[in-house]
Amino acid sequence: MANPIGAFISGCIGTALSPGETAFFSRVNPFGLILFKRNCESPEQLKQLTDAFRSAVGRRNAPVFIDQEGGRVQRLGPPSNAWRQYPPARAYGTAYARSPLTALRSARNVGRLMAEDLIAAGITANCVPVLDVPQPGAHEVIGSRAYSDRIEQIMALARAHAAGFADGGVLPVVKHIPGHGRAKADSHLELPVVDARRAELEAIDFPPFAAFADAPMAMTAHVVYTALDKKAPATLSRKVISSVIRKQIGFRGLLMTDDLSMKALSGSYAEKTELALAAGCDLVLHCNGILDQMEEVAAAAGHLRGRALSRARAALRSARKPQIFDRKQALKDLAALLAG
Repeated sequence: MANPIGAFISGCIGTALSPGETAFFSRVNPFGLILFKRNCESPEQLKQLTDAFRSAVGRRNAPVFIDQEGGRVQRLGPPSNAWRQYPPARAYGTAYARSPLTALRSARNVGRLMAEDLIAAGITANCVPVLDVPQPGAHEVIGSRAYSDRIEQIMALARAHAAGFADGGVLPVVKHIPGHGRAKADSHLELPVVDARRAELEAIDFPPFAAFADAPMAMTAHVVYTALDKKAPATLSRKVISSVIRKQIGFRGLLMTDDLSMKALSGSYAEKTELALAAGCDLVLHCNGILDQMEEVAAAAGHLRGRALSRARAALRSARKPQIFDRKQALKDLAALLAG
């Protein structure tokens, strides 16, 4: 009988799996692995790492995730010269002001180039696109990671960018649902509280996510929206997940938390895991690679089952084989964005 799949995604600490990590992954069988710059030294090393993870979980095609947005959130790239530099999402918005047609083509082409890097290293899911709509006075944690300040441009450019990844065989993960663009604090460091009226959220923050209600996967925001739930952040709020994310926005895909080790969330890892799953998240995400914390998360998360398991299977089935593309034009588009 196949080992049940754990309802969590885990990180690892270095550029190769330690014996303890290999034993842990083999025993608890997490849904997937997420990688950071600390894990990425060279294409050859990275492929060995992703192969080792899949071998540890029984050689199934377990997804391997990364945050490869471009700009300051680029796990494969500078200072290593093994991978190309890519622009932040805002570069596409700047290009859109000059020529919408060129910007949309460039977003898709560059996404396809980025997917090529990822697939070669065994990475099959990317936490992109960022659909947050920046607002005046918000913390710069989003900043240039947003495609634009305008809803329509965000939807168009994000759709093109995500299509490039999908064309390259990489599953997109939209974030940070239902919107991080108003947060006046960095959720890596503290819990943001947004006091905007629900009507404002519905008019500005939610529409980009509604436009991506068909996405295979989405990541929650560690943000309190007082108009929706006065106490709990979206990640831990049944009200937000059931009435807003699932019903009003209409998202039906696999819903994962943002990183449980971010300081926005308080309590033990077991408590955070249990609250997130009880609120309606399908999976929890734990990124820092600290093994005793990983053990605590795994024990509290249990296994994927019911609707969560069905959504996980559907998300993985939606992956495409890499499509042929005009690589020469894509490289020209990338060069123009970086120069611009």
